[in-house]
Amino acid sequence: MDTNIVELVQLLHEARECKNIEEIRIKMGEARSMVEFLDPVSIRQLIISEEGYDSNFIRRLILEDIQQIVESRTKERAVYYINRFVKSITSQQFSKLNDIDLNKWKLYQDILTDSLWIFGKRDSSGDHNADYWGNFIPQIPNQLIRRYTKKGDVVVDGFLGSGTTLIECKKLGRSCIGIELSQKAADIAKEKNSPEDEDKKLFQEVVVGDSQSVDISRILSDHGKKDAKLIILHPPYWDIIKFSSAQNDLSNAADEESFLKMMENVVRNLSSHLERDRYLAVVIGDKYSAGSWIPLGFHTMDRITSLGFRLKSIVVKNFDRTRAKREEKDLWRYRALRGGFYVFKHEYIFIFQKSG
Repeated sequence: MDTNIVELVQLLHEARECKNIEEIRIKMGEARSMVEFLDPVSIRQLIISEEGYDSNFIRRLILEDIQQIVESRTKERAVYYINRFVKSITSQQFSKLNDIDLNKWKLYQDILTDSLWIFGKRDSSGDHNADYWGNFIPQIPNQLIRRYTKKGDVVVDGFLGSGTTLIECKKLGRSCIGIELSQKAADIAKEKNSPEDEDKKLFQEVVVGDSQSVDISRILSDHGKKDAKLIILHPPYWDIIKFSSAQNDLSNAADEESFLKMMENVVRNLSSHLERDRYLAVVIGDKYSAGSWIPLGFHTMDRITSLGFRLKSIVVKNFDRTRAKREEKDLWRYRALRGGFYVFKHEYIFIFQKSG
């Protein structure tokens, strides 16, 4: 450990043994001066094995922790914050679920924990683009993968589309099995999965097939994996967008009950490869039909919970207008005023946990 860090930890231990809050504040003033003059390398070492964080960002968080101790009203509260501070720079705490170090939870300010997600625009970095009609924004799988998997884990996307989840898995160091009914969409995803930049320890598989029945056990076995750690499903919102003419395409379901039955089949089939107590995320919206709002998302939620899944969270995400609606903004506003309804501006992300 860096000499400066050793000295800082020692100073914190001394502060913990002070007789009163005034003495603690004096010690923390010394700690503040020490942190302010630490070089960037030493500052980054304070977070042990974490990478990718700017030293100025880390320094600011540490100074905030010190200020919190200084502003404590009692010695007992100050010691509590000192103990937490010492733990954050001397040890790590990981859960089975992800790579988030809970002793340094303040670092992860870009990981969302609220149930309302508002994104100004979609991530268009790397291989991401919005050319494929109906694909979801990359920020959704990014958040889900970081919350519910560790590096090296397997993520299954049952409606891969043009490969958004696959791209995020590669970027975040996860393996991915993407299942796509459309050969055309699968080909687009495969083009983005260029083998020359793949990590040898990871795999990215694009399967052309029906998620209601496709068997991915061989793929898992071939790569020495027993199961998946996360399933992401972004199905068609019933018949809002027709993705193909295939009868087994959910966008061609004859009615809502048929759609829900097909979704049940998908969940049953893919969740058989999901480890117990791990997570399934479904991204879906509602629709209008014959002048009535159909709560397709909540009906889907009910079907999945009836299969034995535990509902963990419901996230509401802002929904940007589709290209067609963007071009007809005034028309849709007129229709809403005339028809007594509201234009869709949100969709849901239902988070389920497999039990039993």
